[in-house]
Amino acid sequence: MKHASTFASTLALTLALAARAAVAQAPAAAPAGGPPPEVQVKATLLGGSVYGIDGRGGRMAALVGPDGVLLVDAQFPDVTDKIVAAIKQISPAPLRFLVNTHVHGDHTGGNENFAKLGVTILGRPELRAQQLTPRPAPGNGQTPPVAPPGALPIILFDNPTTIELDGEDVQLIPLPPAHTDGDTAVLFKKANVLMTGDVFRSEGMPAAAITNGGSVLGILKCIDLFLQISDANTKVVPGHGPVANRDALVFHRQVLVTVRDRVAKAKAEGKTLEEVQAMKPTAEFDQKVGGPPGFIPQFVATLYNELPAR
Repeated sequence: MKHASTFASTLALTLALAARAAVAQAPAAAPAGGPPPEVQVKATLLGGSVYGIDGRGGRMAALVGPDGVLLVDAQFPDVTDKIVAAIKQISPAPLRFLVNTHVHGDHTGGNENFAKLGVTILGRPELRAQQLTPRPAPGNGQTPPVAPPGALPIILFDNPTTIELDGEDVQLIPLPPAHTDGDTAVLFKKANVLMTGDVFRSEGMPAAAITNGGSVLGILKCIDLFLQISDANTKVVPGHGPVANRDALVFHRQVLVTVRDRVAKAKAEGKTLEEVQAMKPTAEFDQKVGGPPGFIPQFVATLYNELPAR
């Protein structure tokens, strides 16, 4: 991973100018329409002034304070109004920034709605490229529509970048191809809260979206990075599944390494993918990992295809 460069200073200046502009704007009303009444949005304090937001889609976060609100991810568009209402119960400060962890619609679907509220969106160049030239989604194989202009990140970063806001150091950490090829982790340094997006899920086998440039071996690299930047008190916040801690990362790594080595050995012995699947190389972990059963064969197949034949 490259170190922060003068780009970080340029971004800091751009953010400062955007922040001043946002202060002058009156908060816009939430978009019309709304989700079915059974959808509930819940905000839970994670640490410092950082809240987890659960509703419909991947878990979000909100940093609140006098300088404004910074969001991580946007969930689906039909819950934007409820998300806004939940945040307003915590803080009257304007919504200012939104960082996307990756391209999938359960994390970016609400982008355009938030942009209409005056929010500045940040993301990786690879993420923006996939919004403009969508690829088949994992699972159903359907290609999503091209994202509207308002849903696109307008501040792009390739290097580790820090945003100083509300007394917090918000560290944006570009990751190697893992869940997708445009993943970002977000570390709220003072609050000691790490948002991993879908690179880490606390339920379910590691999921690399191959059609979006993902890599299971890349997920392992990211888990190693997460272990380096976390400690025993870090709140590890996955895109899906319960909020976890560093011990969950250690276990996740154990699963990855153990299954990787078993699959690599079997492939080196000339076994086909079907034979490796029949060996059930994940069996001892299946119950503890939980999550969608379909993730198991997908995980094994992705590993098999990524590992070199010896």
